[in-house]
Amino acid sequence: MGGLFSKEKKSKPTESKVTEQDKAILQLKQQRDKLKQYQKKIVVQIEKDREVAKSLLKDGKKDKAKLMLRKKKFQESLIEKTDGQLENIERMVHDIEFAQIESQVVQGLKVGNDSLKKLHEILSLEDVEKIMDDTRESIDYQREIDDLLSGGLTTQDEEDVLAELDEIVKVDLPEVPTDELPEIEERKRKEKSQRDRQQAEAMMAS
Repeated sequence: MGGLFSKEKKSKPTESKVTEQDKAILQLKQQRDKLKQYQKKIVVQIEKDREVAKSLLKDGKKDKAKLMLRKKKFQESLIEKTDGQLENIERMVHDIEFAQIESQVVQGLKVGNDSLKKLHEILSLEDVEKIMDDTRESIDYQREIDDLLSGGLTTQDEEDVLAELDEIVKVDLPEVPTDELPEIEERKRKEKSQRDRQQAEAMMAS
């Protein structure tokens, strides 16, 4: 039981999606390649027939040489026909491939259009206008602050600022005690007592 559950699931290989257009293009290209091989075969045969015709003329067999040249002419006409078929195949392959590209472009435009619609549903025109207005107000407010800080205050504004500063300083500073510290009072008392004693000794000595 445990072994069954412990087995990892094998991931399936990704299957490439082959469209009908892809199959058609492949078949057309295969036909094109076969026609080109056929043309090469005919060209080789034409050269051989021409050499045979020359040989027959040398041997005095004019009728047979003429027949060989007729065969050569017929094969040349086949090459012309295959050229036309190759041109048609190439054009058809090009048209299908271009149609595939157009289809992909249209699909991309559709996806983009759907995405834009969803974004428009999330963010309406009114929301955009509100955001723009708020942004504009914030910029204007910051500009006013910058103007004030850069020396845009009037003389009266500067006086008001200084007066408010003095008021804040007076309120925030601690009160200075008027009474002397105990150590200073004790020292003064000892000095006074010593002076009094010196004065008394001087009076007794006199």
